[in-house]
Amino acid sequence: MADVQTGARRDEGVAIRPLVEEDRAWAADLIRQRWGSVEIVSRGVVHNTGRLPGLVACTGSSPVALATYHLRGPERELVSLDAAERGSGAGTALVQAVVQIARETGCWRLWLITTNDNLDALRFYQRRGFHLVAVYPDALGVSRRIKPGIPAIGMFGIPLCDEIELEILLDRPGNPGRALR
Repeated sequence: MADVQTGARRDEGVAIRPLVEEDRAWAADLIRQRWGSVEIVSRGVVHNTGRLPGLVACTGSSPVALATYHLRGPERELVSLDAAERGSGAGTALVQAVVQIARETGCWRLWLITTNDNLDALRFYQRRGFHLVAVYPDALGVSRRIKPGIPAIGMFGIPLCDEIELEILLDRPGNPGRALR
């Protein structure tokens, strides 16, 4: 349900609102903690998350999670999704809100890139209706030339080497899409 005056959405005790200028310092700190810098590389493209549009999840008046995204023609890329605390429902609420925005703006597809070591992300996104559509072997070698701080070893001691693309197809005329679960 959206608040007409603020544009905020409230789901399961989590309010979702657009990322605004006053959030940028908090958002940059969160992204730096999780990604090492505000720059994120996906498919060889550098995204400065400090310049991307996004959504903030709040409990009460405190921001607890952030999603940033990039519009590429009729497709929207979910560039980052980070929650200060896992299991709160904030990540799910943000994904649902990004899907809604993508649909409302005429996008036919929402997609994202994760890495081969990010088993939690693979589980999270698939449980929310995303499908694995591509694996880019050794793509992190290219990304490391752009962003040298990307580690060689990722979560669970897994060598960090491949990018994995997930997508959800959105409703549009002539294409019922795959429903978000």
